[in-house]
Amino acid sequence: MGVQLHASNAHIQLFLPRALVPSLHRFSPLNSLRSSCNSAKYIGLRTEKGLRKRKLSVVASSTPSLSDIFWPSAGAFVAMAILGKIDQILVPKGISMTIAPLGAVCAVLYATPSSPGARKYNMFVAQIGCAAIGVLAFSVFGPGWLARSAALSAALAFMIFTRAVHPPAASLPLLFIDGVKLHHLNFWYSLFPGAAGCVILCLIQEIVCYLKENFKF
Repeated sequence: MGVQLHASNAHIQLFLPRALVPSLHRFSPLNSLRSSCNSAKYIGLRTEKGLRKRKLSVVASSTPSLSDIFWPSAGAFVAMAILGKIDQILVPKGISMTIAPLGAVCAVLYATPSSPGARKYNMFVAQIGCAAIGVLAFSVFGPGWLARSAALSAALAFMIFTRAVHPPAASLPLLFIDGVKLHHLNFWYSLFPGAAGCVILCLIQEIVCYLKENFKF
């Protein structure tokens, strides 16, 4: 048996086996277009849901936990307390360990321990080199704007050249040039108080990182 199909304009009669009619209906252009639209809608819904989940996960991951806030803050408190106690011992010599650059070092070590500035190589090379540059600039130019400008530019060039960028170290030359109480240290300033203080801060950083990893709340 065959099925008679009529073309609307040309009045062409075709006799096809009845078994082929469902196949023609299934693979018609209209059904293909309809299935394509349904697929696009399905993909669009899945994509939208995926983006929503990704946004929620990013928001959740960007919110620090209480332990991520507490342990670095406690580490900074302990670090400054220890340096303050050392200051009491060093009072007769007129030397202080609680200098401003070490406060910035605490922020780098405890708040962003995985950043390039927190690398031990970066920190110690920059602390020693920049402090020595400050002493050299003061010896050549004396106190004033020229010594500050030359020391800071040379310190940045040194950190970039040695690939030891450590932002807190850039203030060490300025601190020496303007700090009359530090002038008697001469080139010992390259080791103390900056580099010596960083040794203490690094030891505390190990404790802070351990507590952050193992005691979360």
